[in-house]
Amino acid sequence: MSTDATCLSAIDKLVIESEVRRLLAAYVHNLDYGKVDANAELLAAAKFNIAGTIVEGRNSIAQFLRNNLQYHVDDTPRTWHSVSNVLIDVASATAASSFCYFTVHQELPGLPLQPIVTGRYIRHLRASRRGMALRIARNRAPPVRRHQQARSRPGRNRGGVRQR
Repeated sequence: MSTDATCLSAIDKLVIESEVRRLLAAYVHNLDYGKVDANAELLAAAKFNIAGTIVEGRNSIAQFLRNNLQYHVDDTPRTWHSVSNVLIDVASATAASSFCYFTVHQELPGLPLQPIVTGRYIRHLRASRRGMALRIARNRAPPVRRHQQARSRPGRNRGGVRQR
């Protein structure tokens, strides 16, 4: 496998894109299942930047996740992350970036599963020195939108379609 993206075969690029998608999926699944240590391992080599708060190192990232996510009796945040519009830029065999949108849904006692926050994940990945496997080097989630219950406006029905 060549190191320059212009020299990579289509198969090489697909393999790298698949690896990036797998890291993204592992991250959100770990969040939803409350697997703090697994995400700290995924992000161990990363500069973790969430809405301007920067954390680095496995232990600091694990502590940040424990302190800033609400966990329930079942040791999960009772969330469901949806990731969409994933764009992956393969720079070389040892570097790639990904950009995507996310929506976090949450279900609490007495409430249905509903969207609570949306935003973007921006990831820069590099191959580790120990091998060719890509690791997250920088993980950023810029400030996000928090959802509030929809309000109806005059001239619109609850579905958001203008009434005639």
